[in-house]
Amino acid sequence: MAKLNELCLHEARDGLKNKSFSSRELITDHIDMMESSRSLNAFITETPEIALKSADSSDEKISKNTNGPLEGLPIGVKDMFCTKGVLTTASSKMLSNFIPPYESTVTNNLWDNGAILLGKLNNDEFAMGSSNETSFYGPVINPWIKNNDKSPLVPGGSSGGSAASVAAHIGVGSLGTDTGGSIRQPAAFTGSVGLKPTYGRCSRWGIIAFASSLDQAGPITRNVKDNSILLESMCSHDLKDTTSSSKEIPNFEKAVGKSIKGLKVGIPLEFIQDGMSDEILKMWENGKEWLKKSGAEIVDVSLPHTKYALPCYYIIAPAEASSNLARYDGVRFGHSVSSDDINNMYELTRSDGFGEEVKRRIMMGTYVLSSGYYDAYYLKAQKVRSLISNDYNEVFNKVDVLLTPSTPNSAFAINEKYDDPLSMYLNDVFTVPANLAGLPAISVPSSKDKNGLPLGLQLIGKPFDEETLYSFANIIEESSSFESIDNKWWLQK
Repeated sequence: MAKLNELCLHEARDGLKNKSFSSRELITDHIDMMESSRSLNAFITETPEIALKSADSSDEKISKNTNGPLEGLPIGVKDMFCTKGVLTTASSKMLSNFIPPYESTVTNNLWDNGAILLGKLNNDEFAMGSSNETSFYGPVINPWIKNNDKSPLVPGGSSGGSAASVAAHIGVGSLGTDTGGSIRQPAAFTGSVGLKPTYGRCSRWGIIAFASSLDQAGPITRNVKDNSILLESMCSHDLKDTTSSSKEIPNFEKAVGKSIKGLKVGIPLEFIQDGMSDEILKMWENGKEWLKKSGAEIVDVSLPHTKYALPCYYIIAPAEASSNLARYDGVRFGHSVSSDDINNMYELTRSDGFGEEVKRRIMMGTYVLSSGYYDAYYLKAQKVRSLISNDYNEVFNKVDVLLTPSTPNSAFAINEKYDDPLSMYLNDVFTVPANLAGLPAISVPSSKDKNGLPLGLQLIGKPFDEETLYSFANIIEESSSFESIDNKWWLQK
């Protein structure tokens, strides 16, 4: 009999509803897979006792027909979400002893809907990175390999553990956060479906802050339908988050399979980059053809300020990080290095508690916010951000969605780009603009490169129009016939 962890989210949901198996059986198989897959380093904290206790409670609710929409389903949570009574580290030494006394709004919504915490997932330290190599707990290993070459590859970042766990069939879905592509890029690298919702669609309360005007929680799953189901349970209007939207939350699942006939797809010319591989370009062309055959109209569009998006992002995000991370001083909570002099204690604590990439971004952010440079850098970047946002507003008067590649390349080797920050930052070139404009965007696995590694297509939508994104994403998913991972090499120990 096949292991129950092979079932995707909606299959597991329907199986539990039909009483084909129990939640305890489902959870047990996922715990077994989690424990057998520790070589991937996807989890920082495993919570099997919590999961099994919750499974018994879910089975009782299912037997009484009082179950929630996600009842009994195991979910992994990126270690940026505060979980009451469970270690929450942001993958940093600075918070290596932090156990929150409260629950984030998004995770609380999931538990209220019956989902079960499987564990806390590894990520780049404070979500700063594109490869999951900056974590204090070591890099996550991508479950995908190059044509049976077991040389370890990055899963993408910062939500690398979230994407790797889904690709390895540990949990039916996971939570990630996306500040500049941190859900979509790892989803593309691991053959998963990752959505960054519209800014404000999901509450940020209880998520450890990186860049407050850019951060957004989102789901990573094995397919589009699962993604739509998980997103609906994540959303809510939250009075504790002033940026939380009060817009009505639709039934996203109903949008999956909906016709796209007569809708328009924009192809932004500025996303055609020098040196793009033939494989990426071919995948992009295939995506256009799939959508065209389904009745959509393909339209070339221009987003003239796109070329400024990456430098704009790497001014605004570090500036906000510098401000948000000022709270980690060794006095109130978290890591602390004692000293008789308080200024020396601050310096020692922050030098010892933060990793190199976090320090780099704090220094960049502090510099652009400093006297004499604020106007030249930060203020100018905010003006450019407005121009970028205006580009999208104008384009969406003409088209319904935009189609682009998710990443400029497939997964690369661990340590290949670690010492080259600029090369690492360029991994976000296709994803950053949606964050700056606050737009929803989804990555869907669409093909494989010559090495057998996943490549993804990105769809960018209008504000609070995730439904249309899911309709288009479903077409791409069905047309590509992408085959998920079948060689579980990491289990062969």
